[in-house]
Amino acid sequence: MSNYQNMLHDDCIKLETNIDDATPEMMGITLERLMDAGALDACFIPCFMKKNRPAYMLQVLCHEDTMAALEEIIFKETTTIGVRWELYRRDMLQREIVTVNTSLGDALVKVCTLPDGTTKFYPEYESIKELSEKHNKSYREIFDLVKLSCEIKR
Repeated sequence: MSNYQNMLHDDCIKLETNIDDATPEMMGITLERLMDAGALDACFIPCFMKKNRPAYMLQVLCHEDTMAALEEIIFKETTTIGVRWELYRRDMLQREIVTVNTSLGDALVKVCTLPDGTTKFYPEYESIKELSEKHNKSYREIFDLVKLSCEIKR
């Protein structure tokens, strides 16, 4: 149990399976469909299976109400024949999404507050990408501009 006060807590489920015969295309579309269907997070982790076959472990975090739909996607989109699951308790920072005005336009930023009151800023990918394309500037340049704007306005 976390000692931190003022943190968010909830229960989630980790779905997990090992896959040794999927194409990169199958893996990519699987992650997209899982995230679109409500997964909190999803990833493939390299591993070795029996007989030292290289494979990938698929891990998906979700809430109980989306578990069945996500398992269905895993079974339809991959070659797996079984999915393991465990119940997890997680701690999360307090957070909110705010709009930050910059010289190049508005961007969405996730503002997270640590238990000691320190604030961290995480510019949202899609906002940064959009401004980057609109102004023909690098992603990194826009990211830094937005983050600096957050710190100045703090």
